[in-house]
Amino acid sequence: MTPVRTEPGRADRPAPADHPATADRLLGGWLGRIAGNMLGKPVEQGDLWTRDRIDRYLRRAAALPLTDYLPEPVAEGDEDLPELRPEWRECVRGRIHGSCRDDDIDYAILGLDLLETHGFGFTTEQVGDLWLLRLPYLQTFTAERAAYRNLANGLKPPLTATYDNPYQEWIGALIRADIHGWTNPGNPRRAASLARRDAVLSHSGNGVYGAMWAAALIAAAFTAPSVRAAVDTALTVIPASSRLARTVRRVVSLHETGLPWEDTLTTLAEETAGLGWIHTVPNAAVLTAGLLHGDGDFTRTVALTVRGGLDTDSNGATAGSVAGVLIGAEAIPRQWKDPLEDTVRSAVFGFDGVRISELAERTLRLATLPG
Repeated sequence: MTPVRTEPGRADRPAPADHPATADRLLGGWLGRIAGNMLGKPVEQGDLWTRDRIDRYLRRAAALPLTDYLPEPVAEGDEDLPELRPEWRECVRGRIHGSCRDDDIDYAILGLDLLETHGFGFTTEQVGDLWLLRLPYLQTFTAERAAYRNLANGLKPPLTATYDNPYQEWIGALIRADIHGWTNPGNPRRAASLARRDAVLSHSGNGVYGAMWAAALIAAAFTAPSVRAAVDTALTVIPASSRLARTVRRVVSLHETGLPWEDTLTTLAEETAGLGWIHTVPNAAVLTAGLLHGDGDFTRTVALTVRGGLDTDSNGATAGSVAGVLIGAEAIPRQWKDPLEDTVRSAVFGFDGVRISELAERTLRLATLPG
């Protein structure tokens, strides 16, 4: 399915939100995010499940090339590999009946509730208020948990992000950004502005830039003529001198030379060494490589991104969101969307068991609202 364009080569002008293709793309974004998250969840521990170990697991299960959800562990021969996450029984092929709960999906739902409750003029303080109202403390992690604790102790933004929070540049704000891209189809700058207002509750620096970049990337995917065009457009909303921007440009330049995906990730792993497996910058490198080498093919995009390691479920979710928007729900292969059974599990109060199609319809209503 060829992306809808407003003008040839442009990815920075609003898409018609009432166009039938936009509804299909929004559903594609939700389905893609959930499917990509489910694909990566069993191996979400980047310090243990390295790229090499993920591929060893897949080879032992005769699952390379990866074209479906992860297979169950083989009966023998896995003694030298880490255990899968405990949730694997709900996330591997043949066992999936609706999505399992995960914070990567919870934050997309919470973002939808934020915009429905407060509109596009929401404040960072209102983001925090909604967390306290809707989100259980023990279902938050790293920077979000630090910010939640600070909120509960009476601190206000931006102190909620900077006080006693060593995770300010980790990936948490990036995984909250999809809703701002989905509700601003073809308008990456507005999407980035909203994502920034959300992100500063818990993050600073490259943590905030990651949210802005991801929101712009998803918004651009509605009208971009190619994945590369969406990536280029997303780079325009963050400081060119930031480490995030420099790393994404590095992946783009290596892709232009024809360097294979594996060698690209090896190079970037060396250049981002020491940042940790949940930091925004190395994960953005894995995500960008998956998007560029996937080149609009949904299966290849999410498979390469998850095989890239690090924060596999978060990267798989964002890659699936971008690819789902690019091609639309109808074009997502059935092995990814049918097991989801149009159902989401969520820790967000009032949303457990909600239909994916309902979430997409509610997102479309927001996307059609005037700025």
